[in-house]
Amino acid sequence: MSSFKERTETHAAAAPLSQKEIHRIFYGLMLGGFLSAVNQTIVASALPTIGRDLGDLHNLSWVIIAYLLSSTVVAPLYGKLSDIHGRRAMMLVAIGLFVAGSAVCAVAPSMAMLIVGRTLQGIGGGGIVPMVQTTVADMITPRERGHYQAYMGSAWIVAGIVGPALGGIIADRLHWSAIFWLNVPLGLLTAMLVSKSMMRLPRHQRPHKLDLVGASLMIAASVALLLALTSGGTRVPWISPTIFGLIALSMALTVVFAWWLSRAPEPFLPLHVLANPVMRFGTTATACALGVMTGFMIYMPLYYQVVHGLSATQSGLALVPVIVLTTPGSMMSGRAMMHIRRYKISSYFGMAMVTLGVAALVWWPAMPLAWSMVASGLVGFGVGTVFPVATVSIQNAVERHDVGTATGAMNFFRALASALVVAIMGAILLAGLGFTPERGGLGLEVSAAQAGADGIAEVFRLVFVAALVFSILALIALVLMEERPLTGATKKDAPVAPVPPPAPAE
Repeated sequence: MSSFKERTETHAAAAPLSQKEIHRIFYGLMLGGFLSAVNQTIVASALPTIGRDLGDLHNLSWVIIAYLLSSTVVAPLYGKLSDIHGRRAMMLVAIGLFVAGSAVCAVAPSMAMLIVGRTLQGIGGGGIVPMVQTTVADMITPRERGHYQAYMGSAWIVAGIVGPALGGIIADRLHWSAIFWLNVPLGLLTAMLVSKSMMRLPRHQRPHKLDLVGASLMIAASVALLLALTSGGTRVPWISPTIFGLIALSMALTVVFAWWLSRAPEPFLPLHVLANPVMRFGTTATACALGVMTGFMIYMPLYYQVVHGLSATQSGLALVPVIVLTTPGSMMSGRAMMHIRRYKISSYFGMAMVTLGVAALVWWPAMPLAWSMVASGLVGFGVGTVFPVATVSIQNAVERHDVGTATGAMNFFRALASALVVAIMGAILLAGLGFTPERGGLGLEVSAAQAGADGIAEVFRLVFVAALVFSILALIALVLMEERPLTGATKKDAPVAPVPPPAPAE
């Protein structure tokens, strides 16, 4: 009797999800994605207020760095754990840790406690994104995933627009702790939605073991590298024993990690996943594209302020095309994957637009404001076309029980590589402005103002050259990435009636 009950439950769990159930899960995932995204934008505008209130401006950058470090290194860990324990369980763990970290931040009496809270927040928030992407992969065929991934990107766009303004309003009119308290009800609402809706989510897995030694080595190596990338040129000189030591430590740990991967019975990052050419080229493409876009989002406001004389508010508005046009690019690419078999064509078109826009800025860095906004808009739109193609291609190229691991690894390597791209662009900008810690830089804005509009335009020419190199690398990686057939019918194909599953054995 118990055996029949178990088979019946297994059969029920394997039944296909209805469109209504898919939409219910997807809405919960969108809220989770928005929760993670808005957290990365809402805090920035409130940082000066937080620093003054806690009496510690010197360590203020660690409020951002702590979240960046912790959220980056845990992404592959969540992917692996979700392959072992299921997406629903790990999504709830991620949301729970994020809410707990938000509460710690809200009640933090000191900068040290706030950084601890941000680290805990990052450990939770770093799992939400790969869980969202992997859950979509579990319930949608590869050909349809790009469409849903593109809609998911709209949550990030809304967060990019609403977050900074909302953070500034809260900091000015309320207490900054309200920024973190806001995450608590949103997080609990998200947890309730996904807890109920994801109960029938299909599970494609086989028994796994967690490689704790490999996970520890990978986390330690990546933390050392990220510390070097985020501290070099700002907190300490690039050419200094601190940076050299961190990079040497990261390289040594990476060598040990690679050695361990070849010996572990079930390595933390499976060798067959890392050796997959679609995984390598897809991650390279999305990492380089994301690095270019992130560099534009970070450094273009200064470009607008100094070269074109805009205020801080005006430069923020001028940045809107880069942020907003990412969603139309993603949606176009996602829909193209549903309709055509040669689905990479949309990302070719997009990265060609990125290359054209960046090349125009290299050729004429002091171009009129309207033209520079058009060029940056091309970057946002083009980069948006890459994300769904690369993500779906990687998930389509691995076994179903490795989708979580592959998605987590993709997010991890993408974050590391894009941080490297941004660090290179930042090092060029800081060196060109003469802003170096060992020479007691006056501050980036002051150094830029002293250089003048013409001088900063020439410095930015070199920054745009670096962006151009990485945009070309992204395009090359897309060309080299194998275009494997996606399962699921195209819109041109005749619909096929689903075959009912066999009845459970008596």
